[in-house]
Formats: sequence, structure tokens, C-alpha cells
Amino acid sequence: MFKLHKTENTARRGELHTVHGTIQTPAFMNVATAGAIKGGVSALDLADIGAQVMLCNTYHLHLRPGDELVAGQGGLHAFTRWRGPILTDSGGFQVFSLAQLRKIEEVGVSFQSHIDGRKVFMGPEESMRIQANLGSTIAMAFDECVANPAEHTYVRESCERTTRWLARCQTELGRLKKEGAALNQDQMLFGINQGGTYADLRRSHMKTIAGMGLDGYAIGGLAVGEETAVMYEILSEVEPHMPKEKIRYLMGVGTPGNILESIRRGVDLFDCVMPSRNARHGHIFTLHGILNLNNAKYAEDPAPLEEGCQCPACRHFSRAYLRHLLKAGEMLGMRLAVLHNLYFYNNLLLIIRDALDNGIYTELYNRYISVLDTRI
Repeated sequence: MFKLHKTENTARRGELHTVHGTIQTPAFMNVATAGAIKGGVSALDLADIGAQVMLCNTYHLHLRPGDELVAGQGGLHAFTRWRGPILTDSGGFQVFSLAQLRKIEEVGVSFQSHIDGRKVFMGPEESMRIQANLGSTIAMAFDECVANPAEHTYVRESCERTTRWLARCQTELGRLKKEGAALNQDQMLFGINQGGTYADLRRSHMKTIAGMGLDGYAIGGLAVGEETAVMYEILSEVEPHMPKEKIRYLMGVGTPGNILESIRRGVDLFDCVMPSRNARHGHIFTLHGILNLNNAKYAEDPAPLEEGCQCPACRHFSRAYLRHLLKAGEMLGMRLAVLHNLYFYNNLLLIIRDALDNGIYTELYNRYISVLDTRI
């Protein structure tokens, strides 16, 4: 399913073939948590700006509107009108970050919904059944995401539990497919490497799950409180033990600079709410750095957000107009800003893929690594 075309040091250029289309990698996955991008952006808009993958969330869709309802509508592809690959997060991160009064047991996790407080249970089997109802292209295994820092003993025990849960996910998804209960009979399953900030646990856990024959491998539990330098160190510790012939996904990361650095360290897939979330607050990503549209100096600026950008906002509107819309609380301002930032992220990954194709990624990295995350 994954074909590695070429490498430049540890950076990789490849493609993932799926039943819903081919993903050119490295790639950014656009976060549509509940089936839409916050800021009034639809799946049709994502297609217009060159997005390859949409990411939806198991936890949120299970609670509202309900995965059985989505299944009745034909699955996420029919429900949202997105025609390309969809990855569904397992819900594990949200269970541990949003849910109240959670209780972790070997069978799974009992918790109170952050929406209405009702009691909910989710374990590996439940996560697989929900994702089978959603019909995503890629399902993520149910895992425990441990906040950093945490005690070594607890993280070790958590890793062992996550491995047992992963085996149960494999068994359950296989059963659902065999019995015809999965909307997508070609649904892939990715396992998740955990281990907190402990290099020994990260290495041992990666070695263990690498032998489980999964469709892809993710690195989870990073960008949750540790220093950025520590995250990069963990990537370098884990990368040698990740199967070369399988796709690699760094979950929930991150800034353009994070992406540049992580690609250099062997990562293929990324997702993050940052481009859409920051856009709604007027923070605009460009190849020259981050522009804060709230600054008074843009009140009469007739230039586009970024010269030469082909996003819908830059092709038609000025900084002055977009700033006015945001200040006035107009949804159009948020929508256009989100479209720009998502276009920027997807186009940045296109530029990166071109650089890898031409053997000049190191040159591109050196040019932009100290620029993209700085404020103009």
C-alpha cells in the first residue's frame, strides 16, 4: 500500500495507495473534527484548495451525531461529500484530554461526556466498531495518551496496555470485516507508538508494534507539554525502529517549522488544528513568517495576505478587508483566513515534495527553518 520512492538522508518521498485515492507524501491531513473544518469550511472547499486527506474524530462523532447515524447516511464520505482518503482518530486522545471523571481499566475507559455529562464507555472493540461505522480509509488503534511528564513506571505499564489494546483492535477490525459489518472492507489500521518522553520505552514499544503487521505506524503522545527539542529527540530515537516500508504519522504536529524538522527526521504524515485555529484569531502563515492581521498597520493595507498565493482569500481580497471582517466578527473573515492557512499548509507540503523529488530538501530546509515560525 505504501511505496517509498526516494530518500534524502532520513527524509522520505513516497505515496500511499488507498481505496479512496493515492496520498502523495509527505502530506498534511486537514482536521475536520466533527466532519467540517471550524470556520465554515466544507469538504468541497478542501478539494478546491488542493487538500489530499481529511481527518475526523471518532470520539466527537460517536457522541454527536452518533456513528450509527453516520453509517445510515452511507458513512463519512457520503455524509460530508469528501471523496478522498479520510483518517479517523481513535478517540483515545480525546478520552484522556476532554472527558471528565474517567476510569481506566484493562477492558477500556469509562468516562463522562464533555458535552452533556452522560456516562460513556470506550475500549479497543468499541473504537473499532465506531470507526467501522464511519467507514474511514484509515482507522487509528485505541491507545492511552499519557500527559508529559509522567512517572516511568506508569508510562511503561501504559505502553504494555496500549500494546494489548492494539492486538484487540486488530482482532475486532478483522472480525467486523469478515462479518461484513465494516462499511469499508479495505479499511486500514495504524498502530500508535507511546512511551512519553522516555527513549527506552519509545524504542521498545516501537520494536514491539513493528512486528504486528499493521498498515502504518503513528507516533502519539508528543506535543502534549514537553519541550520541542525533546520531541525531536524522541523522533530520532524511534525512527530507526519504524518499518521502512510502512507509512509514518506524527500525530497532532504542528507548526510549519515542526513539519520541516520532522520530515527531516523521517516522518510522512501530519495533522494539526493550528492552521485553522490560528486563522480564526487572525494569525496568518506565509513563507515569510507569521502575520498577525489584528495589527493596526494592516488596517489600510491593499496587499493580499501573501503575494503570489493562489488561495481564495489572496486571489480576491486585501489585508485591509480581511482585517475589517475579523474585527467586525464576520464569519466570512474567519472562513477566508482558514482557507488561506490550509492552502498554505497543503501548498508547503507540495513544495517539500517537489524539493525531495529534485534532491534539494536540505537546501529548502536551511532556507525556511528559521523563517516559517517567526512573527513578521
